[in-house]
Amino acid sequence: MLSRTVLTHQVFTGVSRRHLAALVEELAGSWQAVVEGRRHEARGGARKRGAGAGARHRLVFVDRLVATLIHLRHDVPHAALGLLFGVDRSTITRAIGEIRGLLTERGCAVPDRPGLRLRTLADVFAYAQAEGIEPRPDATEVQVRRPPSGRGGRRAFVSGKKKQNTMKATVVADHQGRTLWTDALRPGRMHDTTAARNEGIGPRFRHSRDVEALLDDGYPALRRDHPGQAVTPPRKGNKISPPEALEARLQARHRHPSKRISVEHALADHKRWKQLVRWTHRRETLPVTYRAIAGLVPDRNTTG
Repeated sequence: MLSRTVLTHQVFTGVSRRHLAALVEELAGSWQAVVEGRRHEARGGARKRGAGAGARHRLVFVDRLVATLIHLRHDVPHAALGLLFGVDRSTITRAIGEIRGLLTERGCAVPDRPGLRLRTLADVFAYAQAEGIEPRPDATEVQVRRPPSGRGGRRAFVSGKKKQNTMKATVVADHQGRTLWTDALRPGRMHDTTAARNEGIGPRFRHSRDVEALLDDGYPALRRDHPGQAVTPPRKGNKISPPEALEARLQARHRHPSKRISVEHALADHKRWKQLVRWTHRRETLPVTYRAIAGLVPDRNTTG
């Protein structure tokens, strides 16, 4: 087995040791509550022995958290992690499932706002209206396995853009490239606008009239439905337009992507975690994994 000090290095976990210590402090109580709840259900009542009695965990909470982070960062197989930590593969599998669920529920941190975390799209729009920022939504796709032959819905995952089987995530970032929110992933064939509508972005625009969101050319329907709020690049000028009008439109089309580049940086931060480069596991667990990683990335701005 490798030294625990080595395994907690940022090279393995993807987070600094300061960030790791903050995660331990934040999640330890929640994990213990989940464990006690499971034991209470198995016993059918309150415990009869004193606290501390009985079998000990072979994999303590800190090791479970470190193993989960290593798995998310480098996609190390469960069997290999079991060998590193001196436990069975099934123990690692169970630990990753528990910790990944806790990471998913955290939401995304907001710098300079200790304790404030955004978990829903309504939270994002409320925060944007209060702080006067322009959220920048965008969609990204993660390659997944092709569904088995004979199973319905196979074509739903074939992306028209990637020409691969993918799942699509809608991510919202701020002007500094910090992730504010990500949705439940959709099959890759779904259009960006449809995915955003399914998450309820329309009602959010109607409830937050002062919020302007910077979108790309993939959201023309939102621009039509919410003029002045869903801001997309201006259309290309007509050939019969005056030269100065064509030049003005061209400059405006160049300025708009430069404002939206921050969301591209946020997506690039997500793809540095190997599991989001190409997903080789069950598609049902990809949404949980994506939200867990999306909640870890913006923590750098609050924990260092």
